[in-house]
Amino acid sequence: MTLLIISPDYASHLYPLATLGTAWAEAGERVVVASGPATADIVAAFGFERENLQLGRGSNPGTIRVEQQPAGEDVALRGFFNATRRGMVDTLRFQAEARSSDLLFNPVQVAREVQRIVARVRPDQVIVDHLAFSARLGLLTAGVAHADVVLGHPSALPVGVEVYGYPPAWPAVFTPEVAELALLELQCEAVRDAFTAQWNDTLLELDPAAVPSRDAFQECGDVLLLNYPAELHALARTTALPPHVFLGSAVRSEVVDPEVEAWLDQDSLPVVYVSFGSFLSVRGDVLARVTAALKDLPVRVAVAVGATDRGELGRIPDSWLVRAFLPQVRLLQEAVLAVTHGGNNSVTEAMTAGVPLVVLPFSTDQFAGAAALDAAGFGTSLPPNTATILDLRGACERMLRLAGDPRARLEALSVLLTLQSGASRAHAALTKVPSRA
Repeated sequence: MTLLIISPDYASHLYPLATLGTAWAEAGERVVVASGPATADIVAAFGFERENLQLGRGSNPGTIRVEQQPAGEDVALRGFFNATRRGMVDTLRFQAEARSSDLLFNPVQVAREVQRIVARVRPDQVIVDHLAFSARLGLLTAGVAHADVVLGHPSALPVGVEVYGYPPAWPAVFTPEVAELALLELQCEAVRDAFTAQWNDTLLELDPAAVPSRDAFQECGDVLLLNYPAELHALARTTALPPHVFLGSAVRSEVVDPEVEAWLDQDSLPVVYVSFGSFLSVRGDVLARVTAALKDLPVRVAVAVGATDRGELGRIPDSWLVRAFLPQVRLLQEAVLAVTHGGNNSVTEAMTAGVPLVVLPFSTDQFAGAAALDAAGFGTSLPPNTATILDLRGACERMLRLAGDPRARLEALSVLLTLQSGASRAHAALTKVPSRA
C-alpha cells in the first residue's frame, strides 16, 4: 500500500500532514510526499520518499524570512506584515486581495504535474492540503479519490452563506466598525466570484465534461479531514459541514534537544511557552510586550523568537530560554500556559497537552479559532496591536489560575486527544475510501 501526501512548501503545513503519514509508515506501508525543495529536509527526517512539486511562489522551511523569498513574494510578505500592524480588517482585506495569485498558482501546469506524480507513484490513498487548490484540481479531473485536510479552524471551508475570508466569529475584544466589515464582506464576495471563475476555467480546460462549481471555496475531496478538535467546534456549524472526520490533532514527534531538557530540569518554577509561529514571529513589537508582561510573574519562560532579533525583547531574565526555534511539542508537555498567535498547530498541540492559552490573533482563521477558545474557557484573547503590558499580564494571570469546570473540561479534552492520535483517525478514515481511478 502506498500513501501520497501533497503539501505546500511550508513547514507549518508539512509537519501535520507528514505526521498523519506516520500511521501508514508504522503499518509498514510506503509514504511519498510531494512538496517543494525548502521542506525536503523535513520529508527526509520523517523517512519518507519525496517527489518535487512547487505549489506556490513562496516557501518556508521553519521560520520565514522576507529576504529569502523570490521577487514579488518578498513584497507581498512585507505588505502582509504591514497590514497586521494596522489591524484585523486591513489584514483580512490584504489577504483577500492576494488570494487568487496565492491559492491558484499556475493551476493547469500544477494540476498536470500532480497527475504525472500520481501516475509514477501509483498511490492507494492520497492526502492533500485543502489550500492546495491547483493540486486538488489535478486529482479531481483525473478521477483520483483523495482526502483533503483543513489545517486550521474548520471555517477555512465555508458552509452555507459563509464567505471565505470573512470570519464567521471573532473574539469580543475585536470591535471593528460596521462599515469596515461591510466593505470586507463585499471584497470577500468579489474574490470568491473571481476565484470560482478561475477554478472553473481550469476545471473545464482539464476536463471539458466537468460540472462547474458555484463556490470553489466550498469544494472538498472525497473525504474531508479537519485537523481540529470536534469539542471546540460549534455543533450548529458541525451539522452544516459535508461528511467529515475531526482528527483532533496531529502532534509530531520531536528529536530530543539536550539544551531544552537541561533547562527544564534546572528549576521548579512553572513554565510558560511563547511563540507566534513561523510567520508572525516577525512581530517583535508584540513579543516584547508579552515578555515584559511575564517578567514579574513567578514563572520561567521559553520564547521562540523566530525572525525577531532577541535584542528587540529588551533585558531577558537569565532563567529564561530564548531561541529562534524551540521544540514546541516538548515544551507544551511541561508548560502551564502558552501565549500564541492562535495558529492551528499551536492550538491543537496545546489542547493535546492540556495547556490554557492567551491568544493574540493576527489573521485568517485565527480569529474564529480564538473565539472558540474564549467560548470554551480554554483561552483568553487580546488584540495584539493594542493590548498593553498590563492587559497581557492580567490575561496571563487569569489563565494561570484556570480551575473548576474549564480546567476539568480541558484536561478531559487532553485525554481524548492523547488516546487517539490524528494519524490513526486519518488512517481509519482513508482505508474506507474506494478508489475512483
